[in-house]
Amino acid sequence: MASDKEVAEWMVAQFKNQFWLHQEDTVYKIKGKFGMDFVYQKKNENYAISKKVLKEFRKLSEGKIVWERGEKAWRKLKPNENYKGRQVE
Repeated sequence: MASDKEVAEWMVAQFKNQFWLHQEDTVYKIKGKFGMDFVYQKKNENYAISKKVLKEFRKLSEGKIVWERGEKAWRKLKPNENYKGRQVE
């Protein structure tokens, strides 16, 4: 069985072949590849990535990957781009 960190490492590895990592696609890929231990179902019945996986993902991607709220996706940080927390300013 995988760990939260291994799932987060898989998420980071996705950026080798793509610029964006959309949350909705990613949650279903995690569910299929790693199982229900790494996602949960919200009250609206949509799935979300577990908080433990996201915590590990933040640690691994700090200063390299940022969250784009409008896109509901993570993306690579561009050179000389300012960000605050996980979002681009």
